[in-house]
Amino acid sequence: MRAVVYDEYGPPDVLRVEEIPKPAPGPGQVLVEVAATSVNLSDWEALHGTPAYARFGGLRRPGRQVLGSDIAGWVESVGSDVTRFRPGDAVYGDNLALMGGFAQYAVAAESALAHKPAALTFAQASALPQAGPIAIQGTAAAGPGQRVLINGAGGGSGSFAIQLARNAGAHVTGVDNAGKLDHMRSLGADRVIGYRSEDYTRTGPYDLVLDLVAHRSVFAYRRALAPGGRYLCVGGPVRTLLEILTVGTVTGLLTGRRIQVLAVRLGPKHFEPLADQCLAGQVDIHIDRTYPLDEVPQALAFHGEGHALGKVVVDIAGRAREG
Repeated sequence: MRAVVYDEYGPPDVLRVEEIPKPAPGPGQVLVEVAATSVNLSDWEALHGTPAYARFGGLRRPGRQVLGSDIAGWVESVGSDVTRFRPGDAVYGDNLALMGGFAQYAVAAESALAHKPAALTFAQASALPQAGPIAIQGTAAAGPGQRVLINGAGGGSGSFAIQLARNAGAHVTGVDNAGKLDHMRSLGADRVIGYRSEDYTRTGPYDLVLDLVAHRSVFAYRRALAPGGRYLCVGGPVRTLLEILTVGTVTGLLTGRRIQVLAVRLGPKHFEPLADQCLAGQVDIHIDRTYPLDEVPQALAFHGEGHALGKVVVDIAGRAREG
């Protein structure tokens, strides 16, 4: 099968297209013929091997040869003990544990997959499994009249989070680069901030801050929060995460402002509720660009350099727009 592979950490040009053996599913696993795979920050981090936790599978060399976790496609075959799927079923899911989505076939755990709704294209379905749970869980505390800020709001998870917070009745402020301000407005943000022109931690106070690109100090985050407010971050440099887990916890206890790392729960029961909202017309799926398999390096560069408005999708089989 054709796949985009890499064997050293680095920029997108370390990737190459090769013919590699088609994998076989083990017990409890499903072999998926991949139609579409969306690009996530986890792919960019695993490509570069930074932050340090991105090297969990391999300290010096990548533990997985093929990136790509958010997959949608058809069941090719199933391993022993698989009961929920049969060959030909249309499925989608977050295959973060095994990766392999930037290829014609990928093996995934049965538990990672769900049946794809017929009303969603494969491209749309591939956009949901990883970004959806982050957005849902990150905005779960949003409510009517609350002041919610989302940092990194123009990307995949952020685009969903704006809509979810808005639907909950919150006043939503979106922060991202200047090229994404109109996009955030179109999703329903009440206020937009270009992070290079204004320090959002001085524009509050906010009842909830969802930070998708944490790089600031705990004390800046505390400054952004109203009394009783909550700051949640998803990813960032290890030093920042450790500071939030330690100093942030103590600071929160002393000031009545919770400063935490969001431990995202993944899997079908955490992304299917967003699919239901998309099907009901309550949330839109915004796909900025679609690339063919041969252009995965360009897709990763476009996403990783912060240009994407919403999601970037790789059309593996030339059928990503099918339902």
